Amino acid sequence: MIIRTKAPLRLGLAGGGTDLSPYCDEYGGNVLNATIDMYAYCTLEVTECNRVVFETTDRNESFESKSITTLELDGKLDLHKGVYNKIVKDFNDNQPLSLKMITYSDAPAGSGLGSSSTLVVAMIKAYVEWLNLPLGEYDIAKLAFDIEREDVGIIGGAQDQYAATFGGFNFMEFYDNKRVIVNPLRIKNWIIDEIEASSVLYFTGITRQASIIEEEKANTVSRNARALDAMNHVKQDAFAMKEAVLKGNIKSLSRILNQSWESKKKMASSITNPEIDKIYDAAIAYGAYSGKIMGAGGGGFMLFMVDPVNKMKLVNGLNREGGRVINFHFTKGGSRGWKIL
Repeated sequence: MIIRTKAPLRLGLAGGGTDLSPYCDEYGGNVLNATIDMYAYCTLEVTECNRVVFETTDRNESFESKSITTLELDGKLDLHKGVYNKIVKDFNDNQPLSLKMITYSDAPAGSGLGSSSTLVVAMIKAYVEWLNLPLGEYDIAKLAFDIEREDVGIIGGAQDQYAATFGGFNFMEFYDNKRVIVNPLRIKNWIIDEIEASSVLYFTGITRQASIIEEEKANTVSRNARALDAMNHVKQDAFAMKEAVLKGNIKSLSRILNQSWESKKKMASSITNPEIDKIYDAAIAYGAYSGKIMGAGGGGFMLFMVDPVNKMKLVNGLNREGGRVINFHFTKGGSRGWKIL
């Protein structure tokens, strides 16, 4: 039996960073995000050779072992091992599994689109389909968070796992004790089309470093006044952005995006850099209303808003800046899986 799954990547429109502990534990976090037609993919083949095989065709990495209860986390495909370990322990009575798993993603790690967390969701979904696990969206998202953040120890927030699982436009609330509430937004089709027509997604080619998230956490713990004030403003931007999106007010959306970018840069010192600033200034010169880095910052993708009639001018200009524009569409569905018998 072969099982295939896919989970969508997301654009963080507002509130990113407030889903990060300890900020959300103390103050509560709010994030508005939307999934797009870029995915993390997983193919799971059930085998009978008592082996565990993992392959990542986008990163050209592989791992193979005899089927055992716990695979050692040693820095090589730890996300794959972490998911396997959790499934075996919590859902298969500590009995080893025999399988071959192949994964890849439309975006690299550190892209700012939540690719690592989305991949974890896609892998969990494959085990859910195989073992017929009674797990809903909240269960899968929380399981993905626990594996990535606690078992494997990769620092980060929680919005990515929930976006990949639920899909669509969502306004999310984050509280202490890992409590999350996902509020799906009913956006009119013409509004989604207008936001798409007004958006340009640009890959800078710069890979983000995890130290940015560590600095954000440290700033919260140390009660850094400048950073906390910035995070509070970013959180409020999520509420304002939700209203702008629901009403289809693109000018307001663009203004909030820019406002949020200015606040976000105060959350940690390395969120922006001269290369990112140069790209942003170039985009404005090419006609963009506003723009913001996706994810934690420091590199990856940037989202720009522009008048649709000037969109190709912006696209052509950005493509001369060393990175590349990526075409995308918003999606309404979350993670999906199917069996091939």
